[in-house]
Amino acid sequence: MKIHHLNCGTDCPVGGALFDGRSLGPLGKVVCHCLLIETDAQGLVLVDTGYGLKDIDHPHKRPGVRIPIPWRLMLNIRLHERETAIRQVEALGYRANDVRHIIATHLDFDHAGGLEDFPNATVHVMAREYDDATGARAGVVANNRWRPSQLNDVQAWRRYGARGEPWFGFDAVRELDGLPPEILMVPLPGHTWGHAGVAIRRADGRWLLHAGDAYFYRGEMRGARRKCTPGLRAYQRLMEVDATSRMANQERLRALSVQRRGEVTVTCTHDPVELERCQAGHPL
Repeated sequence: MKIHHLNCGTDCPVGGALFDGRSLGPLGKVVCHCLLIETDAQGLVLVDTGYGLKDIDHPHKRPGVRIPIPWRLMLNIRLHERETAIRQVEALGYRANDVRHIIATHLDFDHAGGLEDFPNATVHVMAREYDDATGARAGVVANNRWRPSQLNDVQAWRRYGARGEPWFGFDAVRELDGLPPEILMVPLPGHTWGHAGVAIRRADGRWLLHAGDAYFYRGEMRGARRKCTPGLRAYQRLMEVDATSRMANQERLRALSVQRRGEVTVTCTHDPVELERCQAGHPL
């Protein structure tokens, strides 16, 4: 399998290095790191989609999906058609129909905006995430993180429970419907209750774990102690459904990234440095 690392959404929050840890000016950079996987027999597989064409066509006011003003102000969202997953798939010489499967780490509006750009794809998600995103919601964060109209036109859902054969000590969902055994889901609740990472066994035998929003900053992995910028630390707290679960899973991921560094590469959705290093083929 060949894995492409895509940026399917850019935010430029005011605060610069207080968010991304490196910007010299007043604006930071936060990305939406998605994966495009070329499989041998199952077509193309996307892990998350970022923002979609309808988000671009109607900036900040997609019909039925209005990105909430507080989030627009916090994130300073920049919408570019060239960054949508569909346009990047096309730039690689493929068509939307070639994307047969999409695995959603979770269904927040900045991860699920492009689902409708791939109408023939089967969307794989944890059952708890689907239920929370499409059911009754209470509270400011819950009412704004999920935009159900982004999901209305999805024709094929596959929903999974959290039980399965362990993977490096984590629960895992194996044998995803229609997908090769080298791809599995790893439940990582805390950011949302149905949040999950996606693990892919590469041709060289090493694993790549896309941990979604289980962490946001490179300094939270691959070291003995957690290091995170103030802006991203605060944003993670704002968006969490359960601090204890989130921090426990983050600690387990940190241990995995240190103790199994030769076997597993761990990356997240929103860190631009991790994305750049993955795109360049450099070790994390």
